[in-house]
Amino acid sequence: MLGRPALGYQDYEEVITENILYIDKTNFISEWWEYGDKVTLITRPRRFGKTLNLSTVECFFSNKYAGRGDLFEGKAVWEAKSADGNYKYRHLQGTFPVIFLSFASVKTGDIEGIKAAVKQVISDVYDRHSNMMSDKVFNTKEKEHYDTVRDNMSDSTALMAVNRLSGYMEKLYGKKAIILLDEYDTPMQEAWLAGTWDEAVSFFRSFFDATFKTNSHIYRSIITGITRISKESIFSGLNNLEVVTTTSDKYSLCFGLSEEEVFAALEQKGLGTEKQGVKKWYDGFVFGTHKDIYNPWSIVSFISKHGRYDAYWSNTSGNGLVNALIQKGNMDIKQIMEDLLADRSFKAEIDEQIVFSQLDEDENAVWSLLLATGYLKVLEVRTFSASEAKTADSEGDTLYTLAITNFEVKKMFQKMIKGWFGGNARVSYNDFIKALLIDDKKAMNRYMNKVALATFSSFDVGNKPSEYSEPERFYHGFVLGLIVDLAGRYDVTSNRESGFGRYDVMLEPLNDKDDAIIIEFKVYDPDDEKTLDDTVQDALRQIEEKRYSASLEAKGIAPERIRRYGFAFRGKECRIG
Repeated sequence: MLGRPALGYQDYEEVITENILYIDKTNFISEWWEYGDKVTLITRPRRFGKTLNLSTVECFFSNKYAGRGDLFEGKAVWEAKSADGNYKYRHLQGTFPVIFLSFASVKTGDIEGIKAAVKQVISDVYDRHSNMMSDKVFNTKEKEHYDTVRDNMSDSTALMAVNRLSGYMEKLYGKKAIILLDEYDTPMQEAWLAGTWDEAVSFFRSFFDATFKTNSHIYRSIITGITRISKESIFSGLNNLEVVTTTSDKYSLCFGLSEEEVFAALEQKGLGTEKQGVKKWYDGFVFGTHKDIYNPWSIVSFISKHGRYDAYWSNTSGNGLVNALIQKGNMDIKQIMEDLLADRSFKAEIDEQIVFSQLDEDENAVWSLLLATGYLKVLEVRTFSASEAKTADSEGDTLYTLAITNFEVKKMFQKMIKGWFGGNARVSYNDFIKALLIDDKKAMNRYMNKVALATFSSFDVGNKPSEYSEPERFYHGFVLGLIVDLAGRYDVTSNRESGFGRYDVMLEPLNDKDDAIIIEFKVYDPDDEKTLDDTVQDALRQIEEKRYSASLEAKGIAPERIRRYGFAFRGKECRIG
C-alpha cells in the first residue's frame, strides 16, 4: 500500500513503475479465473477502479507483458499458492493474446458521431497490434483486410472488426483471445440524452453479437460499465453472459475500498484522526452483502489534498443523465427527492436491468438507475411471503428501502438543484428567498416572475405543456430549491396531510425567531376566476378552509407566527398574495 497519492492513473504498469498509491486488488484476477465465466459484465459506479482493474488483467495475461512478473511481486495473485504449495497463477502471466477497448471517450449522442468515435477506438486497437501482420502466417488477403480497418471504415467492417482481430490472434498465437471492454454503456447513455437511443441500439446490438456471441475466437471476456442495460436492448441472445451488479456478492470487494483499507491508508498518511469525518462524507456504498465500501477517487483526493473535505467524486463528469432525470421528473420523483434531501428514506421496487425507454414514464426505473450509479444506497431489502403479500400476484415481490448514499452525494444533489436556477434566475431566486423571509410581497412578486419566466421550460417535459402541468413541475423544483437554500433554518415539506387536506408547501422553522410559512399554488381558471388576484384569494381561502396550519399549531407554533401565501399562475405569469 506504499506509494504517493495521485489522481488520473488508470494504467496498472504505470501505477506500479511510478510508485503511485495502490491498494492491492489483484485478487480480482484469481477470483475471475476460478469462476471461469465465458463473458462477464460487471457494473459499478463511476471512479470505482473498473478501468484500473481491467488494465491489471491485461498486464497479467497479455503476451505483450510476457516476462513482466515483476509488476506483480508481493501482490495477492502472485503469492497465491495451491494445496501442494506451488504458486497457483504465476504460470499464466503473459500467456494470452488480449484485446483491450474502452468506450469512455464516446461522449457524443449524435449517431454518426457515436459510430465515428467507436471506429476510432477500434482503429487504434488495430494500430497497437499491427506488428503481428508482418508474420508469414498471414496471407495477402488477410493483410489487405487488416489495412481496411481505419477511421473511415464502413459500418459493416467496424461491426466485425474485433471478431476478426481475435481470429488473427488465434491464428498467430495458437490461443483464443481475452477481450476486455471498458465503459460499454457510455455511448448508450449519451444516445438516450440526445434522443438517438433506437439508432444506437441497432448499431451496438450488432457489435455485441459479433464480438461476444458469435465469436468463436474468444477465450474469455470482461465487460464493465455503470449500468446493466436491458438484455433485450443490446445483449439479445447472448446466453453466455454472466452479469455482476452492485447487489451481487461476486467480486464485491474487488472494486472500491473497504473501510479497513481506507482507515489503514489514513493512518499511513498521517490522517488517522479524520476517520469519522471520512466515514460521514464518503462511506455508504454497498456491494452485495458487504457494507462500508468507499469510492477510491474520493479517498485518494482527500489524502492528496492533505485532509480537505470536498465532494470530489460527485464533482467529476457524468452527472448529466441524473440531472436530466430529476429536473424533468414528475411530481412524485421531485417529492421523493425532497425526502432524500431531508435525510429520509423511501421504498421502491428495483429492476437492475435498466430499460432506458421507461425512464420517462416509470419512476422505479429512475430509482433503479440512481442505485446502479451510486447515488442511492440500500438500507433494507424485503421480499413478501405469501402471508404478507397484499395480492396473489405480489407474493415474492421485493421492496428496497433506499436513501442518499452519503454526505458527499447529498452535497452533489444540492449543487445540482442550485444549478437549475442558473445565471440571472439564480440571482432572482436568492432575492426571492430574502423577500420571503422578511414578508416583502412586492419584492416577492417581482423576483418570482423573473424566476418563473427563466426556469419554467427547464421543468416541463410535455410536448404540449398545459398551464396546469408547467406550474406543477415548477413548484416541486422550486421546493427543492427552498430545501437547499434554507437547510438548517427550516424543515421544508410539500404535498403532506394537515388539517382536512394536503398543503402544497410548508416551511416549519427550526428556531423560535422565524415565522412558519404555508404556500398554496393555484393555476388560473378563466371559468372560475376573472383575474389572477381572484386565484390568489381562492388559494388563501383553501389554506384557511382546509386548516393547513393544524400540524404547525399542534407543535406549539402560535397562529400569529404562521404566514400564509397564495401563488397564482397563468402560463409563466405569477401573482403572490
